[in-house]
Amino acid sequence: MWRVKSVDAILATAEQKSLHRSLGATQLTLLGVGAVIGTGIFVLTSEAAQKAGPAMMISFIIAALVCGVAALCYAELSAMVPVAGSAYTYTYAVMGELLAWLVGWALVLEYAVAASAVAVGWSGYVVGLLEHALGLRLSEAFVTGPYAGGLINVPAVLITGAITVLLMFGTRESARINALLVAVKVVALTAFIVLSVPVMRAQNFHPFAPTGSAGVVGAAASIFFAYIGFDAVSTAAEETRDPQRNLPIGLVGSLLICTIFYLLVAAGAIGAYGAAPMLDLSGRALPPGSEAMAQACQSAAQGRLPLVCSHEALAHVLRSIGHSRIGNLLGLAAGLALPSVILMLMFGQSRIFFAMARDGLLPDGLARIHPRFKTPYVITGLTGLVVALAAAFLPVGALANISNSGTLFAFTTVAAAVLFLRRTDPGRRRPFRTPAVGLIAPLAIVGCVSLFLALPTAAKLVFPAWSALGLVVYGLYGVRRSHLARTHNKSEYAWRDE
Repeated sequence: MWRVKSVDAILATAEQKSLHRSLGATQLTLLGVGAVIGTGIFVLTSEAAQKAGPAMMISFIIAALVCGVAALCYAELSAMVPVAGSAYTYTYAVMGELLAWLVGWALVLEYAVAASAVAVGWSGYVVGLLEHALGLRLSEAFVTGPYAGGLINVPAVLITGAITVLLMFGTRESARINALLVAVKVVALTAFIVLSVPVMRAQNFHPFAPTGSAGVVGAAASIFFAYIGFDAVSTAAEETRDPQRNLPIGLVGSLLICTIFYLLVAAGAIGAYGAAPMLDLSGRALPPGSEAMAQACQSAAQGRLPLVCSHEALAHVLRSIGHSRIGNLLGLAAGLALPSVILMLMFGQSRIFFAMARDGLLPDGLARIHPRFKTPYVITGLTGLVVALAAAFLPVGALANISNSGTLFAFTTVAAAVLFLRRTDPGRRRPFRTPAVGLIAPLAIVGCVSLFLALPTAAKLVFPAWSALGLVVYGLYGVRRSHLARTHNKSEYAWRDE
């Protein structure tokens, strides 16, 4: 289980053709902005406000810094091993099959649960839009889960089912439609900033950090979800002109632009409306997504609904400052743009499963291709079922935190792999080299571990439980069925894959 699939063997199994290097710094930066901006800022603003109050602005900066150093490590490995499988493949090449399996298993947790979180966030905006634009108020029992006194989040289940069907039937997003959706998100957030920033009031920023430094770091651990997607820049290394120059520009540039956007949005929401957290009798912030929080919000709903209680925070702020129509349009923008994120997350998970099945760590039947639609319909259907069940009954904040736990583990492993490979294979060609790797990689490891430790206890417990389940699956199947285990030498393995 400690066997390593060499970089040479991995490259031999990939498609034997080089990609055209056509992307410059500007294209990479725009790619990163399009991949990052969206889900987190639309969905998790109220969650961050409940944890940190106005100091959630600091939380955005902390999460961005951790993402930045992790991205620089990610870029080196993605440039060296430009094949499908993401962090799973890189770990297989450096740390061995067991850790690679755990990373791949963690990425499944990241993609599937993240898709569930986006589905719940989409539901909140669409339900609010129906109520405020059309006067159609849906029963609370069918738009929230048991955590908020409901039964099941039906809209979240419906959007997940629709996207699962689209993926099974082979519907693809065209570049033009995707670019349009990115533009919709950017225009919506720009409109929010333009309308909310001028009416900010200084008193809404006091007290700035009502929950202390622990609340700020805890909010950063949740806000990390808002930056998921930044690694899309590093995965384009093979198609980048002068990657040593342009990759850092694209990574840092896109994170900088997104962070500025997020800070302006957070400042507008706080200054225009206020972001005071809901406290218990002892003065502690109520846990987001808890039953106590739901009850406090139901009581507060009789008057001016606090920002931390809104399921559609940004639209809620615009309506409260006299821009009801634009608030509805922002809700519409979220309703249009967020399903594409769900689609990309579910599609991304299928790529991880394919890489694992290709290596023999999962049954070939999971990656069975439909004879007519040419899609991996079995694993797509199973993924859709899991995503729908999680979205039906769990709150968005809890889902985002669980997703973050898997992502932070994967990024920690990648940073460690960069250091390990620099020592064990220093002569290998690296189209991109992480600058000051002796500083950057340890910072990425410490940052990711720190954010993991700042996650709620439930999220921290779900991850080891999920990993334990993965070890059972690996022990019962993968350790014996692995293609690498059944190969007597590397040359035979490479020949068979070809």
